[in-house]
Amino acid sequence: MTAGLAAALWAANADLAQACLDDAFVRRLADGSLPVELFRAYVAQDAYFLDAFARAYALAQARSPDRHGLQAFHALIGGVLEELELHAAYAARWQVDLSQAAPTDATLAYTAFLLSTASLHSVAETCAATTPCMRLYAYLGQQLAVVSTRDNPYQEWITTYAAPEFDTLAARLESLLDRYATDSPALRATYRRAMQLELAFFRAHA
Repeated sequence: MTAGLAAALWAANADLAQACLDDAFVRRLADGSLPVELFRAYVAQDAYFLDAFARAYALAQARSPDRHGLQAFHALIGGVLEELELHAAYAARWQVDLSQAAPTDATLAYTAFLLSTASLHSVAETCAATTPCMRLYAYLGQQLAVVSTRDNPYQEWITTYAAPEFDTLAARLESLLDRYATDSPALRATYRRAMQLELAFFRAHA
C-alpha cells in the first residue's frame, strides 16, 4: 500500500484487522480444523453478501464523477462476479444450496449498511464502506498462506485471497478512496463501521 488516506485508515483500524485474524473461524480456516458445516454456512452467507457488494459498486459507478471511476468500478464489479463464481464452485463441492440460505442478522446488518451507504451517500463514502472488506481479505489471505498446508481442505479459499490479483483489486479500490475522499470524522466512522461488521460476520460463523 502507498501512503495516503486509505493506508491511514487501514492503520487506524489495525486492532480490528488483528481481531479478525485471531477469530476462531479464521484460525480454523488456517489450520483446516473448521467443521465443514460452518464453512457451508459461511459460503452461503458470503454469496448473499457479495451480491449486495456488487450492487454497492454499481451504485458508486453510476455516481462516479469521471471516466476513471466508471472504468475502475467496472473492473471491481468483475472481481466480485469472479468471487461469486468461486462460491458457486464451493457450493457444488460442499453441497450448499445457495438459493435456500436465509441471511443471518450479521449478514443483513452488513448488507444494509453497504446498500444504504451506496444509495444515500457519496462515492467517497461508498469507497470507505467497501474498502475494508477488500483490504482485510487480502490481508487475511496473505497471513494465512504463511501457515496453511497443502492438505488443508480450505486451501483454495486461502489461495484466492492471498493471490496478487486480489491484492490488485484491493489496491484499486484504495486508489479510488484516495482519489475521491477527504479525511473527516464521518468518513473514518464509515470505514471503522465496515471493519466492525467484518468482525461480526466472522464471529457469526465461529
